[in-house]
Amino acid sequence: MSKRQVHLAAHFPGVNNTTVWSDDRAESQIAFSSFEHFARNAERGLFDFVFLAEGLRLREQKGRIHDLDVVGRPNTLTILAALAGVTDHIGLVGTLQTTFNEPLELAKQLATLDHLSGGRAGWNVVTSSDAFHGANFRRGGFLEHADRYTRAAEFVDTARELWDSWQADAVLVDRATGHFADRARIRDVDHHGPQFDVTGTFPVPRSPQGRPVVVQAGDSDEGRDLAATRAEVVFSLHTGFEDARRFSDDLRTRLLRAGRPADDLVILPGATFVLGDSDAEAEERARAIRRAQVSPATAIAFLEQVWNRDLSAYDVDGPLPEVEPDLDGGPITRGRVRHVRDVEPVVRGWRERAEAERLSIRDLVIEVSTRGGFVGTPEHIAAEVDRYVQAGATDGFVVVPHTNPYGLDEFVDRVIPLLQERGVYRQSYDPDATLRQTLGLDAA
Repeated sequence: MSKRQVHLAAHFPGVNNTTVWSDDRAESQIAFSSFEHFARNAERGLFDFVFLAEGLRLREQKGRIHDLDVVGRPNTLTILAALAGVTDHIGLVGTLQTTFNEPLELAKQLATLDHLSGGRAGWNVVTSSDAFHGANFRRGGFLEHADRYTRAAEFVDTARELWDSWQADAVLVDRATGHFADRARIRDVDHHGPQFDVTGTFPVPRSPQGRPVVVQAGDSDEGRDLAATRAEVVFSLHTGFEDARRFSDDLRTRLLRAGRPADDLVILPGATFVLGDSDAEAEERARAIRRAQVSPATAIAFLEQVWNRDLSAYDVDGPLPEVEPDLDGGPITRGRVRHVRDVEPVVRGWRERAEAERLSIRDLVIEVSTRGGFVGTPEHIAAEVDRYVQAGATDGFVVVPHTNPYGLDEFVDRVIPLLQERGVYRQSYDPDATLRQTLGLDAA
C-alpha cells in the first residue's frame, strides 16, 4: 500500500502571539525583503503554499494599540502579487474578508492573482461581525453574529459564479478573423440573493486554475458547515493528535452530509516547531521561546482580556488576581482576543491549576496561551508529522515559525529531507502544476 503524502504550508509569522519580534534575528514584518526570503525559502522546501493572515484594524487595549500590532497590517493581495514575481511554483494564499468586501471586486482581484502567478492563487475565507473592525467601513458593524456565515456562503457562491462565467476556450486571439474572444462562451452573471445582487459580465477571463483554491479556517459549528459545503482546504487549530483526529472525523462526516466525498478536503492544522540536537536541548529552547512570546507586559495584557479589568498593578511573577472578572463593564480590549466567551469557568479552572502547580501570572499565561506544536529532534518531528498523516488525523500542517523571516529555514534544512527519506514528501515540484494540482484537488 502506498503511503499518504504529507502536505505542508508555511504561515508568514506576522502579527500574532507566536511571533517573537524581540529575537536578535527578527527583521521587519512589512519590508518586502522579509516576505521574499520567507516565500523563497518555503519554495526551497517544496511547500504547497505560503499563507498570509490579514487584519482590518489594529487591536486596542485600554485605549492603546496592542504592542504586537505596532508593525501594522499590510495589504495581503499586494504582497502576494509581488511574491508571484519572485517565485515559480509555490501557492500564494491570502486571508480576505467576506464581511467587508464585495464579491465582484474580490473575485476580480483573486482571478488576476491567479493569472499573474500561473495558477497559484488561493483565498482563505474569513468573516467578522465585530463593530470595532466594521467602524473602518461605511456600513460599520452591520452584521449580526449569526448572519456572518450566511453572507460568507453566498459570497463564495457568487465569486464562483463569476469565475465560472468564462469558458476555458472563450479567448480565441484569432488574428485571421479578427476575433479576440467568443462572446457565446462568456455568460453574463445574473445573481440575486439575500446578500448580493450582481448583474453583468465578469471582466477577467477564466484563470489557469479555473477557480482559485478556497481555504477556510472557522471552527464554530457554522464555520465547519461552511467548510464542508464550500472549502477545499481547512486551516485548523486542532494540533494534538486525538483532537486533530476528532476534528477530521467530524469534518469528513459533514462532507458526506453535504453530498461530497469524505476525502474531498485537505485538512492542515497550524503547528509551531522547536528543533534541537537532543530532546533535552529542544525542550530548553522551547521554554526560552515561550517566555519570549509572553513578555511581562504581554502576560498582563492577556489576563486583562479575560478579567476585563486594568491589572497593571499586579506582579507578573505573583499569583493570579483575587478580584473577579468584570462581566458587566464595556470591553477593555477591542479587536481579536484569545479567550473563550464563557469567562467564569475558565477563570475558575485557571485558579485551580495555578494553585496546584504553583504558577505565577506569567507562568499560567505561558501554559494556556502558547500554541501547541512539535518539540524535539528533526527525526522526532518528521516521525510525528508522518504519524499524523498516515493515521488520517491530518493531511499535513501549516507550519508557523516563531521568528521572521528566517524562522522556517531550520525546518527546511533539517526536517524536509527526513520526510523525503520516508517517501512521504515530494522530491520536486511538477513544473506545470497549479496550486489545485499540487494539493491533489479536482479540477475546477
